[in-house]
Amino acid sequence: MEQLSVALTGNPNTGKTTTFNMLTGARQHVANYPGVTIDIAEGRIEHNDTALTISDLPGTYSLAASSEDERVARNFLIEVPTDVVIDVVDATNLERNLYLALQLIEFGKPLVLSLNLSDAASRQGLEIDTTALSEALGVPCIPTVASKRQGRSALLDSAIEEVRRHRQMVGHHKHPSERNRVPYGEEIEAQIRSVQDHLIHSDLIGKDHPARWYALKLLEDDRQIIERYHLDEALAVAAKARAALEAHHGSDAASVIRARRLAVIAEICRRCVRTVGAQAVDHTERLDRVLTHPVLGMISFLAMMFVIFQAVFLLGAYPMEWLEEGFEALGGWVGSLWTDDGGLLRSLVVDGMITGVGEVLVFTPNILLLFLAIALLEASGYMSRAAFLMDRYMHRVGLHGKSFIPMLVGFGCTVPAIMATRILENRRDRLTTIMVLPLMSCGARIPIYALLIPCFFPPAWQGTVFFGLYCAGILLAIALAMLLKGTLLRGETPHFLLELPSYRRPALRDVAYFTGQRTWQYIKKAGTIILAAAVIIWALGTFPRLEHDEETMDEAAYQEAALRHSVIGRVGAGLQPIMAPAGFDERLTTAFIGASAAKEVFVTQMGIIFALGEIDPEDDDDDSSARAQLRARLRAEYPPLVGICVLLFALIGTPCVATLAITRRETRSWTWAIGQWVGLTLVAYLVAVLVYQIGSIWW
Repeated sequence: MEQLSVALTGNPNTGKTTTFNMLTGARQHVANYPGVTIDIAEGRIEHNDTALTISDLPGTYSLAASSEDERVARNFLIEVPTDVVIDVVDATNLERNLYLALQLIEFGKPLVLSLNLSDAASRQGLEIDTTALSEALGVPCIPTVASKRQGRSALLDSAIEEVRRHRQMVGHHKHPSERNRVPYGEEIEAQIRSVQDHLIHSDLIGKDHPARWYALKLLEDDRQIIERYHLDEALAVAAKARAALEAHHGSDAASVIRARRLAVIAEICRRCVRTVGAQAVDHTERLDRVLTHPVLGMISFLAMMFVIFQAVFLLGAYPMEWLEEGFEALGGWVGSLWTDDGGLLRSLVVDGMITGVGEVLVFTPNILLLFLAIALLEASGYMSRAAFLMDRYMHRVGLHGKSFIPMLVGFGCTVPAIMATRILENRRDRLTTIMVLPLMSCGARIPIYALLIPCFFPPAWQGTVFFGLYCAGILLAIALAMLLKGTLLRGETPHFLLELPSYRRPALRDVAYFTGQRTWQYIKKAGTIILAAAVIIWALGTFPRLEHDEETMDEAAYQEAALRHSVIGRVGAGLQPIMAPAGFDERLTTAFIGASAAKEVFVTQMGIIFALGEIDPEDDDDDSSARAQLRARLRAEYPPLVGICVLLFALIGTPCVATLAITRRETRSWTWAIGQWVGLTLVAYLVAVLVYQIGSIWW
């Protein structure tokens, strides 16, 4: 059976992923390519006795890559052996989409255009002469409606046939890039030939590479291509050619070439597209009068985000509770399998593995609901409007407009918030957002706030302090984002070019696929890392073991002594001199080390340290509860200034293991994950020291 590889590309918001789902169905997986930090989905199918491997590349507007996604797509096309490229084109906006198509034609690989959304184009009164378009471009143009699975067979047939036609041309020693040339005009063509001949004669590129395309890249002064493929020897010839073009046209060579491409596209559209009958009522324009309005649009956006936020964390609360009860029951059942106390093995399985992984997997309902909401917003076309509305505010502090959504989700849980940064196309924007997301006060911090705020502040001040902690996190996130964009993540800020696609009815198949895929990735990959981390934290809090003499020491006292005797307890004691300038004693330091697994564990750790036993973070707060007893002990042991420092340290520092793991997963770099943990912990320490030292002067 013949084996063919297919690269699926196209502009964002053209239905490319829907086309990928139409072609491959459920036969998909995420491929990991060397040096690639962005997921590329792959699907394998059989069609007419041909096995096809289809790779869904990130959306790109041009092969002149300006973002990480576009670089991944372009480098894939250049470096990964591909038999044919399918370019998904929005039939309702043909003129804009053909710019990428012309560049792909010049690139020389077998190409097929999928004219997606053909039904929407017809409703808008647009009639595309596909035969004339195919003749003008020299490549097959197939009308499709991916959401309805229309045009699938014709698209695959054309892709296979185009590969065979390409091989025939290669057999006649003619590169396909020479077949379909964009007519740039005599002056530009002369300069293209001069650079192209130099590339061929100097053997700077292989014989199978499109010399004309590389010549155009040199004329456009594409530094990424020049440096990546070592074309420096051609710079002198290219500079001479650019100077000639600039002298003749009075503009830089890249602009001259771009203008000529646009003129060719306009002429093709004039010949191949016409408007027939009355156009359908433009519901997109009517909705945008409200949804993109500076005032009404912002009100609508905030209302929508509020509904999503409430749905994710209120509706998710019920299945979360069921999962928590399920893991508790599982731990109890597994623990009952040991006839005696079970010793270390029982503790490892129940306390380390089941409890550790369960604390992460209970957030699965939140993640599922979150990605369901994101999928619906993306598929409907609203996500671009949200970015448009927020960008004017977020851009001032070094963040992208879409960063607002993960930051909002971060108030519930940092893990799904970091996963939600996948909606950001630019890698620098995504990294900046990921690095500051732990500063949003997640739900795991609420038990700490609920314990300490009533302990050190009168009722009249408690709400203000609680609100102030949330505001402090936001302000610090803004400051750190500005710092990152000015240092580690600095670079040319790309122009905010935003396409507002037409509103569409979401395809349920695509929404279900997107939601299920992202949720499964969380369960499979984040969960496995958490398992290892949970076991490590368990071991550090368990060893070295302390013998338990039940006659002289009750269970609560033994837990306190065992914790002090463990690695975590000893590290806490060792770090106490360092933490003393922040007002922390050995007990507070040890509690924060143990809470690195999950923030709410701080409450439990403090209960053990004060020999009150394990305290449930959700314990009822009455006078006889363990939580109330712990609060009374804390009030007696520490002044309010120390309480403020503890609250600030809990807000800023020591992101939990789940955050560390998901940051590693999403950035594919331990450097960023560890850097985030160390950086935020250092900031938390400095803030706590500053507040304690200044406060000690007056308090």
